[in-house]
Amino acid sequence: MDKLHYSEMVEKFRVLLQNGKLVNRTIYVFGHCNATESLIDLFLKNDFYVSAILDNNCEKHGKMYRGIPIVCPKEILLEHQHNVIVCIVARAYAAMADQLKRMGYKGKIYKLVDYNSYANYSLSDEVIKTMTDRVERGKVLSWSLNKKYQGCFRILCPFQALGDIYYMMSYLPYYLKKKSIQKCIIGVIGYACSQVVRLFGEYNVDVFSQIEMDELIQAALYTQDDCTFIPHQDRPYVVNVHNALYIKCLPLDQIYCCGVFGLPQDTKPIEPDRFCDYPQLENIDKGNAVIFSPYAKSVTALDNAVWKTIVEYFLQHGFQCYTNVVGDEEALYGTIPISPKICEMKSVVERAGMFVGIRSGLCDILRTANAVKIALYPDYNYCDTRWKAIDIYSIEGWNNKIVKDDFVWTMK
Repeated sequence: MDKLHYSEMVEKFRVLLQNGKLVNRTIYVFGHCNATESLIDLFLKNDFYVSAILDNNCEKHGKMYRGIPIVCPKEILLEHQHNVIVCIVARAYAAMADQLKRMGYKGKIYKLVDYNSYANYSLSDEVIKTMTDRVERGKVLSWSLNKKYQGCFRILCPFQALGDIYYMMSYLPYYLKKKSIQKCIIGVIGYACSQVVRLFGEYNVDVFSQIEMDELIQAALYTQDDCTFIPHQDRPYVVNVHNALYIKCLPLDQIYCCGVFGLPQDTKPIEPDRFCDYPQLENIDKGNAVIFSPYAKSVTALDNAVWKTIVEYFLQHGFQCYTNVVGDEEALYGTIPISPKICEMKSVVERAGMFVGIRSGLCDILRTANAVKIALYPDYNYCDTRWKAIDIYSIEGWNNKIVKDDFVWTMK
């Protein structure tokens, strides 16, 4: 998918999101292809679950992408269709939509890319009004931000991802020095992201919703605001870096160091130093406990059977087992729930001596913790490249494990 069509897909996704078309819906996508995978990545980044990928190729049935099964289109007829939507980004939209209707599907079908006429999409009254309104709201937010933090350069982080905030902060001071920026305000989505920023020092931080951040960024791009920087490794912010991934596998820290900030490859990342101790450390069996972290916003969850196998292994070997939970998340069966603050998590893991978690931003925060650390990776490709997620996100010094269908737990 080229840049124009990707931008079109993102924009139409935002329209659906703002108009409430995605809330409380069972979401399917039709046609497994690179464009579909990019759409699924977009859904997951915005915390929407995709039930399945519909595809006519029976050889793909039973396979997975980011934990989402590929199934026969007839599967959709098993759902209560008033709550179902189907999103299509494939070129054969007309044939696919016709097939669904002939099968008896009566729910909504959304076309997120028009390959035949990008110009018609660009000039549609609905899209122009949506974008104009968003820019105007963004200008108001930007004015308020300028008033609150006078003379501060703006750093806007477009997604709620702890790992991206971590890498951004690891190299941001070099960028500020290179650009001779004395004061800045860092805009993030969600309280947890602001706490990651705080690990690196006393920065001005403001928290926004996802929609507010989108509006701020649209206003900055529209007005060509040279006092705003969007430090993120994903499209459309760093298209050239993303395109490079089709040729060469780059670790995430290098994507941020060189691609996002334009720093020399040998620039040493700054480590956070604002950690603190968890108040109830004495309750953790020192050196004989394991902290599990099965939840992540930006990564597809692993099957419960995988976690059950791992937990049983450690219980049988006499370990005290904890699950790191936030809000209404449930502890894994047989484990004790524990909810330290982000700044306290390192002390918890070092006290326990062992950490096992799905690869998430929390792993980045714990990368220097003095413990045995195991990161688990779902078996999927990074965006639409040929590289597995483990190729991009693996952490040096950790035991990085990919979880395939025939996964068997070992400590090796």
